[in-house]
Formats: sequence, C-alpha cells, structure tokens
Amino acid sequence: MDTGREHSFLTEEGIPPDESSRRGGDYGPYVQSERLPLYSQAAASLLQTGHAYCCFCSNQRLDLLKREAQRSGHVPRYDNRCRQLRPEQVRQKLAQGAPHVVRFKLDAGAEPFRDAVFGWTRHEVAAVEGDPVILKADGFPTYHLASVVDDHHMRVSHVLRGSEWLISTAKHLQLFHALRWTPPAYAHLPLLLDRDGSKLSKRQGHIFVQRFREQGVLPEALLDIITHAGSGFDDNRIGRRLDELIREFNISKITTHSALLDLDKLDEFNRVHLQHRIEDEEKCAALRDELRQHVLHTHGSQISDPAVLEPQYIQRVLQLRKDHICSLRELLNHTYAYLWIRPRVTRQQLQEVSAEAGNIVAAVIQLVASGGSFRSAEHLNAELKTIASRLNSTKYSGVMRVLRLALSAQQQGPSVAEMMLSLGGQEVCVRLQKALEH
Repeated sequence: MDTGREHSFLTEEGIPPDESSRRGGDYGPYVQSERLPLYSQAAASLLQTGHAYCCFCSNQRLDLLKREAQRSGHVPRYDNRCRQLRPEQVRQKLAQGAPHVVRFKLDAGAEPFRDAVFGWTRHEVAAVEGDPVILKADGFPTYHLASVVDDHHMRVSHVLRGSEWLISTAKHLQLFHALRWTPPAYAHLPLLLDRDGSKLSKRQGHIFVQRFREQGVLPEALLDIITHAGSGFDDNRIGRRLDELIREFNISKITTHSALLDLDKLDEFNRVHLQHRIEDEEKCAALRDELRQHVLHTHGSQISDPAVLEPQYIQRVLQLRKDHICSLRELLNHTYAYLWIRPRVTRQQLQEVSAEAGNIVAAVIQLVASGGSFRSAEHLNAELKTIASRLNSTKYSGVMRVLRLALSAQQQGPSVAEMMLSLGGQEVCVRLQKALEH
C-alpha cells in the first residue's frame, strides 16, 4: 500500500504506479490507514463465521511462551489458548474493555496450491504455527489480512512476491476461502542475495536507494542490473529499457534458485543507460541542465568563460564522453576540470617539455584557423601527426604532451584530439596563446 512516500527513486524516474494516492484510480483509497473499515469488516465477518476469535493474551504471557520454547529448543508459536474461550467469556471481556487482537483459525490439512514458479506446493502451517494475528489491538491489520483484503477489493489477478512468503501463502489461501473470495494466482520469486549470500535488505546502508541516488546511479540502470541478476528473460543483456523489460519478461523463465546481485558491475550498467539518455533528445536536455547546475556548484567561482555553461557546449562534452563516463559526476572531478576552467600554464613549463613548444603552438593555432581539422578526432589526429613530422627534435608523443599541458595543465586524461574537439577551436587558440604569453 502507498504510505505517502511515492517520491521513491524509481517512481520519480518513469516507473509510476498504475494507481496511487497521488495518481488516483478506481480502487482507492491507497493509504492503509484510510482503508481500516475494510479490514475491520473482513475481521468481523471472520469472527461471525467462527473462522477467527478474539485473543486477550497479554504481551507478558506471549513473551513467556516464546522464552519457554527457546529454552526447550522449539520454534516459538502461540498455543491457541483463547480459541477455547466460551462465547460468554468473550462477551464479558469485551464488555470490560479488555485489550485484544483478532486471530485467524488455521485449519489442519492444508490443500496444495500451484505456484507459477515453484509448482505444486503444500504447507501444513497449522502443524508448525499458532493461529496468526490478523487485526492488532490498535485496529490496524497485519500483512496477512491486509494483503488478502487489498488483493480482493483491488481485483488483483496475480501476486508476484519474494519466496520468503511462500509458506505464508497457505494461510492467505485459507483466509480467502474463509471469506468466500476467489484468490489471485501466485508466483514467488527467488531472492536477490548480497555477495556474501545474505538476503538483501533495505536496512543495509550500502543498498539504500538514497545512496545510489547520491552516487549518480540512474534509476533505469539500477532496475536493469536487478532484473539482470535474476531470471525471467531469454537472454541477459545490458541496457534494457523499461518497455523492453515489460515486453520481454516471461514468467515461465523464472528459476527457483536465488541470484547474487553483483554491484561491481553497476558502473557498466550506468554507463550504458547514460548513453541512452544522451542519445535521447528530450532526456539529454534534462542531463544538460543537471550537469550545468553541478558545474556551477563545483566550479562556479573559477569559471572565466561563461560559454562553458551554454547548452551547445555541454551537449558537445556529453557526446564526446558518452562512451567513457559512468556518471555525470565524473565530469566534475580533477581529470575533467579543464572542460570548465582555463588552466594556468606558462611558456617555461611548455618549453621544459619541448624546446619547440612555440613552434608547436603556432602550428596548431594555424591548423585551427584553417577550419577543416575539427571534423573528427581521427582527422585531427592525422593533422597533429603531420605537424610533428615537420619538427626537428620533437616526436609525436612530445607534441601531445605540450598540447595536453597547455590545454589542461595535466599530464593525463582524454586524448588531445578529444580535448580540442570538446573545447572548440576558439577556446583552444585562447589557451595556447595565453600559455605562450605567460
């Protein structure tokens, strides 16, 4: 049920629910606290037909039962004591305002049911469990009653949930039968496990959704890696979009064994989905705006050329780096600072790399002025190699070091040709000239 937290990581990014408290729908209300009358009516019906009973056992007695079972090495279970109360005893306690819960009577000899993943299954829950609480003392339902009531009133046809609920399904089917409702079809999905084999939990900090958001992980990448780790598809490829996941999902392909979620591969998934966004005109516009805000926040006071904040410039940067970055945040680190900030480089620094630095810079400025060299990285590299071949003592690698230093004040990073393509001819000339002037 929607608890008012619809601004979840995935919901905000294109996986909205079909119905919710915000979107509306035909089967509301969608907040559990607003559906209490439905649960109360169902519990009253079960009490009336004798399928449920009021339990007045105190928390102290229940704790004692639990400790006794643990001391004797048994699984704790309720002993169904209040099942034996006579009607007049129940009426008397209720008249006195005694606090109580409502428990459902489990039937012995549970019938088998067919699960869409695990096949025919049978769990004798009454043999190993006490009667479960279905309505708490505060009037709120437990999951057992809430899921059954909600599935019925919302006309749910199929329930897909984790395999840890497989045993409980026997209880839920008994509840459906006692209420004379038709149950949905069930499919219990294998669990996703952490790399150490433990069950993933939202309480584990390293898989908390907000943490992924802070790391720049795209929602579609997270969804892709989760579905990739499991089963239900003919092939496991990286980069499925939501419409492809929907179209290609096949419940008959789901296996019963659990799957490990390898988050070490998340960067690669994010890189592919970031490419998809960059290649989508509408989504790329949102990326440009987001990157612009990041650049302003990170480098704002150091930006000398406002052109680096223009959409055309940011678009060029994204297109050139889309095959190499896994997150927008990478474009804010030291390696890519040259994209947003003009470096402080002196003529002496360039000449320490090559005595012919002045000639190299002059040749490249002339190359830029010719205009034709910026068609592609391959063409630009060929032109730079031609320049190197005309020098007396500087090899091609030396030419690259001089230019890299002049353009970025760094000794490593993207290729010089890509740097020049990203910055654009005018900015390349400005940086080269400034380096010679200092």
